[in-house]
Amino acid sequence: MKKNLFTTAAVGAIIASGLASSAMADGYATDLTLCWAAWDPANSLIELSKDFEEQSGHTMNFEFVPWTSFADRMLNELNSGGQLCDLMIGDSQWIGGGAENGHYVKLNDFFDANGISMDDFLPATVTGYAEWPKNTPNYYALPAYADVVGWTYRKDWFERPELQAEFMETYGYALDAPADLGQLKDIAEFFQGRDVDGTTVYGAAIYTERGSEGITMGVTNALYNFGFEYENPDQPYDLDGFVNSAGAVAGLEFYKELYDVGTPPGSSNWYMGENIDAYRSGQVAMQMNFAFVWPGVEADETVGGGNSGFFPNPAGPAGQFAQLGGQGISVVAYSEKQDAALEYIQWFAQPEIQQRWWDLGGASALRAVVEADDFATSQPYAQTFLDSMAIVKDFWAEPAYADLLIPMQERMHNFVIAGDGTAQEALDGLVRDWTEVFEDEDKL
Repeated sequence: MKKNLFTTAAVGAIIASGLASSAMADGYATDLTLCWAAWDPANSLIELSKDFEEQSGHTMNFEFVPWTSFADRMLNELNSGGQLCDLMIGDSQWIGGGAENGHYVKLNDFFDANGISMDDFLPATVTGYAEWPKNTPNYYALPAYADVVGWTYRKDWFERPELQAEFMETYGYALDAPADLGQLKDIAEFFQGRDVDGTTVYGAAIYTERGSEGITMGVTNALYNFGFEYENPDQPYDLDGFVNSAGAVAGLEFYKELYDVGTPPGSSNWYMGENIDAYRSGQVAMQMNFAFVWPGVEADETVGGGNSGFFPNPAGPAGQFAQLGGQGISVVAYSEKQDAALEYIQWFAQPEIQQRWWDLGGASALRAVVEADDFATSQPYAQTFLDSMAIVKDFWAEPAYADLLIPMQERMHNFVIAGDGTAQEALDGLVRDWTEVFEDEDKL
């Protein structure tokens, strides 16, 4: 073990020396701009990147955009061939467009030349963040931030004897982290409108936002587990009977029921920020959110320090899956500083940098970090992170991703939140919408 640690450190030192000597030998230092969303992990990346600046002689600048406008802002930048960004941590669904439209530099030769193997990263993150076409060894990004939708719950509330007794009497099983989606709805309904320490609280904060991607990133956690599939596994782009299957209809109906019986008043347009605010302020017993919020929850003076627990998205009748989040880091093809940008990726891929990334509150996808013997006990949420990353599915990563997302947002919100029509009608309409997109893309 000590020998392996020494070897890793030695290799890291050699790479670091190489980065610095390369910049000094060429007599230049470059200003690089990295573009990403504005959220807690971005602040951790600023701190982490100070090491790269010291080693390489380059200067890092950052362009961070709020999630609600991140896609519009950065996809416009890429589509216009803009040179603002040298490095892009783009959303997982962008990888198809980034590759096919020539926005991202293909990294295979660079990886081979520098000993960077995708076998060293969690398979789900390689498929989700780096590959295009999917399941082929064509890489346009390095897995940068592993993320997934999971759940946080008020463990301190769940453990109260009086609530445990009442819940057992009402539902016939123990009040604990739910084993399936049915139990999740029971618990949300149990806490809905309940008085806890003189405050009226509610069951769960779930994703309902319409303007960007919120309700899609939420409802899929029910759809997947009831049997929804994006397409026929044996015939790509064959949608009818898969997107709108009987199981998919039941999943959509479940999500609406959860919204109706277990969410706070006024939560009809909530996404990541609103959910974490509701949870931290003691409004809800549970929150759906991407795993990136877990370090902040655990560190919070009120809900942290053991007062919260974490669990993966619960199973449904058709299995247990969770919506993939996270991003890969790519070199932008329009950058005039690609060599220096590649140096950053070379530095970022080092095992010791990936370990520090996790320690600072980032989320490494490197197997040497997440499969280490002590990883599962390194944080209260680490085991839940591992369990969640093992069950991920993702939205379309097609170049037409945005055109596919818009109608899903509209139809899901109209049914779940506004109560328009039936679940069957919403999903039948989605089949028509997506079929039209693929026809326009000459996929059909």
